[in-house]
Amino acid sequence: MIVIGELINGMFKDVARAIDNREVDVIQHLAEDQVKAGAQVLDVNTGPYSKNPVDDMKWLVEAIQKTVSVPLALDSTKPEVIEEGLKLVSKRAIINSTSADEEKMSRIFGLAKEYNAQVIGLAMDRSGVPNSKDKRLELAAAIVAKAMEYGINTEDLFLDPIVLPVNVAQTQGHEVIESLREFRMLCDPAPNTTIGLSNVSQGTKYRSLVNRTFLTMAIANGLTSAILDPLDKELMDAMITAELILNKNIYCDSFLDAYRKK
Repeated sequence: MIVIGELINGMFKDVARAIDNREVDVIQHLAEDQVKAGAQVLDVNTGPYSKNPVDDMKWLVEAIQKTVSVPLALDSTKPEVIEEGLKLVSKRAIINSTSADEEKMSRIFGLAKEYNAQVIGLAMDRSGVPNSKDKRLELAAAIVAKAMEYGINTEDLFLDPIVLPVNVAQTQGHEVIESLREFRMLCDPAPNTTIGLSNVSQGTKYRSLVNRTFLTMAIANGLTSAILDPLDKELMDAMITAELILNKNIYCDSFLDAYRKK
């Protein structure tokens, strides 16, 4: 499974402060720590309080690439911010993200085509996050169709059914799990799937437990990537073990260490 590290995000106070003050060591340590813990991609988000997200995105990309060499997921609601990051990346990037809104898809898939990027597609539109699996599937199908229109390979698409907090939207966990299974059957070759994992535990008391339980269930139902906290060792252990049980890795008594040394 592709692990996308979530921690370089201006939503977090320490990261926002580091961006404002151009504290490159804070950002680089976060990048290094996440990669050492198993992240294969790093999400990069200037955060909601950035006064100049274009310059902040450029600074973040340059700072991160000086210390690690993994691909970046450029995370912004503003296409112009994403494009500035795309101009600087040294490895193929993931655009995070587009909704199923026609105008947004056209802009984002145009950028993906121009810069040879992969794309995360959110199963939502201007009316918000759907309540049902069927509506999520309908929106995901629209995203797949638009990607094909722009010549984007479906293997380069990551469909996200949108996870909601279990403490306020308990019925939605099951809908997301069902959606993951059906998204993989939308086309051949199948698209990737992803989730913003920590959303499921937002506001709950036992966040790590909720996250790792949901992650293992999602993996069993076709999840191929997730945006998560790779520094949560129990979460990463659960992910590794789930993939082992699904016969994606070879068993040995030291399978956790063996996975991390790959």
